[in-house]
Amino acid sequence: MIDFSVPTEVTTFIRQLRDFIHDDVVPLEGTLVDEDFRGGDGRLETEVLPPLREKARQAGVYGPQIPEEFGGLGLPLTTLAFVSEVCGPHPLASLAINMMAPDEATMHLLEMFGSDEQHERWLRPLAEGRIRSCFAMTEPDAGSDPSRISSLARRTGAGWRIDGHKVFTSGAVGAALCVVMAASDPDAPRRDRVSMFIVPTDAEGFEVVRELKPMGYRELGGLCEVRLSGVEVGSEALLGDLGAGLSMAQARLARGRLGHAMRWIGIAQAALDLAAERALQRETFGQQLSKRQAIQWWLADGATQLSASRLMVLNALWRIEQGVPHKAQISMIKTYVAETLDKIVDDALQVFGGWGYVTDFPLERWYRDARAARIYDGPSEVHRWAVARELLNEVETTGTARRISGDVLGQLI
Repeated sequence: MIDFSVPTEVTTFIRQLRDFIHDDVVPLEGTLVDEDFRGGDGRLETEVLPPLREKARQAGVYGPQIPEEFGGLGLPLTTLAFVSEVCGPHPLASLAINMMAPDEATMHLLEMFGSDEQHERWLRPLAEGRIRSCFAMTEPDAGSDPSRISSLARRTGAGWRIDGHKVFTSGAVGAALCVVMAASDPDAPRRDRVSMFIVPTDAEGFEVVRELKPMGYRELGGLCEVRLSGVEVGSEALLGDLGAGLSMAQARLARGRLGHAMRWIGIAQAALDLAAERALQRETFGQQLSKRQAIQWWLADGATQLSASRLMVLNALWRIEQGVPHKAQISMIKTYVAETLDKIVDDALQVFGGWGYVTDFPLERWYRDARAARIYDGPSEVHRWAVARELLNEVETTGTARRISGDVLGQLI
């Protein structure tokens, strides 16, 4: 029998986290505006976050994903999934515990692939919350296909010279380092041509061209256009193995996509709860909205989709822990949960009517956020394509798609 019980230490930690969010995070949320997250006047970073992170440390919830040797809690991946869900409706909470993109993913990359020197120079101050990072992969003509990256890293006597043009670089305003993906060998096979480099943002030739103004986006440091013009870095700037940039990005994105999915589940659950509460309170034409069959079906479908979403994530976590192939499952989760979020928030806004469209309630922001979920970290269409390719290959070689379709027994017998 598959055990779905949650260990006591996990429930205890989640209770501590919920209390911290309720007592220390929620009272601050209403004082912040979108510009505070994107860069703005720096108030969030200089005035709000430092004392809030100190409270997170005192509450025992700071750095759940950070290794203990770097001042974190080093919690297992399954627990981190629950943490992401609890923090989902509260982006300030993720920042407070230092488990927010892009720093979360940067720390994970450094932990997996960084040298001892890189750990001390970059991972430790990131883990302690003393600096921030940004991640530069996407280019104007290379979005969902990173093998089309045209940024170039050329060898010099002392290291590398990097030239490139990046867009949608998350967290660039105020970041101390940028993880840059660039072609180190443009003539190599597709999977071996791109490498990752750690570039200090104060390096000559590194420029934040502008901060983009996306719909419904809240991330400290904004979403930016970045240009690298003859940026010189030493040989120690190479992160991981030469030519391993794409495989490293996949390792980063797999965990990141699960984190995103659990955050989306948290937001979708909050939206579903709001919709149900509103349906119980609101009356139209002499009858509660909760008595209307259309509303009941929206709520029932939302609960069903959320249940399926949670089970998909738990199945993926089990596969990762068991060393079972899980690439297709991650793509399924990215597609299904993003679209579930979109549908639930849309239905909830409809239940609220005009009130859902104004800032008195969080639905209008979640509605904008939900639309982006179907694009970043790979659009739904690309993930469907990836699942279909693996499915067709599996049927061609084994005669069945049972493994891709979630057959647990097929992994064991």
